[in-house]
Amino acid sequence: MGRGLAIAQSKAVRWGFGLVAVALAAWAAVSRRTEVLDALGRLDPDWLLLAAVATLGNTASAGLMWKRLLADLGSQLPWLVAARVFFLGQLGKYVPGSVWPLVMQAELASDHGVARRRTAAATVISLLLSVAIALAVVAGALPFVPEVVPSGFGWAVFLVLPLLVLLHPAILDRLINAGLTALGRDPLERRTSLRGTAVATGWALSSWVAAGLQVWALSASLGGPATLRGLLLAIGGYALAWSVGFVVVVAPAGAGAREVALAAVLSTVLDRGAVVVVVLLSRVLFTASDLTLAGAAIALGRSRRRAPVA
Repeated sequence: MGRGLAIAQSKAVRWGFGLVAVALAAWAAVSRRTEVLDALGRLDPDWLLLAAVATLGNTASAGLMWKRLLADLGSQLPWLVAARVFFLGQLGKYVPGSVWPLVMQAELASDHGVARRRTAAATVISLLLSVAIALAVVAGALPFVPEVVPSGFGWAVFLVLPLLVLLHPAILDRLINAGLTALGRDPLERRTSLRGTAVATGWALSSWVAAGLQVWALSASLGGPATLRGLLLAIGGYALAWSVGFVVVVAPAGAGAREVALAAVLSTVLDRGAVVVVVLLSRVLFTASDLTLAGAAIALGRSRRRAPVA
């Protein structure tokens, strides 16, 4: 057991796993290059630029949420280090199974003196918080745009309250430590605070607004409503779609399930062809964002290490 764990934590295995994750992420973007190029030809460049910037905003906000939660648990990583750990770790979601981002982030953070159990806890909490805020966004949009919850997806909204209760520090701390004890690990030294959770919630909300802005920009370019109501539909629709994709743990990054849910929402304002284009490009933009920010984190880290000391 110990020998197997040592092999799994070796640099060779970790780099190999990282390269596989990058390859799968890149393949997710290029495997549909014909459809993507055709879709790009139908889009207004200004709307596409807005969608690309919003996508980066979503991914960056998610990283800031994770960084804040990790700091709340006792590890305040420098900005560049946190970016490298989070964005490189995020590439693990393109490998089937939802556990790989957690594994990769825990291993990368351990190189900087952060206990693996602490990083794993921050990642789990960030995922739970993301789902809870996503469903809260859906519930908030529902009175203004009832079509944000298509037929067959109404069950998701009812998960909001239990998730928010679960995220209260007093309850969450007990559950996480119980899980660590069951795995034979030491409990966490610190627990999340109400203030830290509130700040992280703000970043989670920002991430969903940015994701919805991306979908809104893509749909508006193809004839969807470029209105506040259309924006609310896009924000709530994507938040719902991501939550559904999160439940499907086998598919890489929720592939398939997320597209089905998002297409069901967009079909209320777009024709079938436009829906396919928006759903396809949305996925590609998120994959490109993950690769871009991971690459930027690596490049910035290397440039800083090579900078001469004054």
